Amino acid sequence: MNDSTFTLGIVGARGHTGAELITLVAAHPRLQLAFVSSRERAGQRLADHHPDVQGELQYENLDAEAVAAKGVDAVILALPNGLAAPFVAAIAAAKPDTVIVDLSADYRFDEQWYYGLPELNRQHYAGQKHISNPGCYATAMQLAIAPLLDLLAGPPQCFGVSGYSGAGTTPSDKNNVALLADNLMPYALTNHVHEREVSAHLGVPVEFMPHVAPHFRGITLTANLWLNQAQTREQIVARYQQTYAGEALVEVVDEAPWVSRIAGRHGAQVGGFTLAPGGKRVVVVATLDNLLKGAATQAMQNLNIALGIDELTSIPH
Repeated sequence: MNDSTFTLGIVGARGHTGAELITLVAAHPRLQLAFVSSRERAGQRLADHHPDVQGELQYENLDAEAVAAKGVDAVILALPNGLAAPFVAAIAAAKPDTVIVDLSADYRFDEQWYYGLPELNRQHYAGQKHISNPGCYATAMQLAIAPLLDLLAGPPQCFGVSGYSGAGTTPSDKNNVALLADNLMPYALTNHVHEREVSAHLGVPVEFMPHVAPHFRGITLTANLWLNQAQTREQIVARYQQTYAGEALVEVVDEAPWVSRIAGRHGAQVGGFTLAPGGKRVVVVATLDNLLKGAATQAMQNLNIALGIDELTSIPH
């Protein structure tokens, strides 16, 4: 059974994350892509858009019932927020043991769903078939904050900057290259969905201020953390090294990481640990590629875990 293959479908395959997922699946020895759903590309060959894909598989425009009728082992939903429910209901009715990985925010607050941030929550996976993939900023924030969670004296303040691919493919100001040129665009400065997500999953209120920059991919997340007891830099660094020891996709670095160095890479970097005088305020910087560790790579980790495959299969690391 150790080399059995599983069938997989992707809904929302035209977007940036869908494209990254297709690349990861093409390199996976035990996943067979059974369908890709995209309204805009219906009837076009997948191989014409993805040179790493062989064969004649075509994009299809599939509604929830059509997806459920495919009867695959696993489905990844890479849809905008608010669209997952009909697919989840149809798949659960047709084949309840189908693994569903949802990349939207739709189920991140639903306790019936496993919240898949493997480096922090892997031990809570107990065979759940429904997996909610964390948000990109939310992944960076949690990786930056978690090692100091028990020392926090107040809400972490997080300043985030993302490449414009995070705004998706639907045209808007936040992915308009002309408007972003020489610019930094603040938005959703309170109550961003990722602020609520991190607050819910870490169990502490988090303050988050997101911005979009002119680069295409990658997130820089700077977290300002007040501590209830003074620490040395060595103590801080040791906590991060201990938390992420043995984690292939989280690298603890000494200097503040640069977003230009994480673009196109599958892991995250956390570093730049800087203490204010007195040792009770520390600033930490995390970077990750919002399309990879912030979305597609993490979905592949979660899918591998759910199917009983080595977690890093098909993920370059």
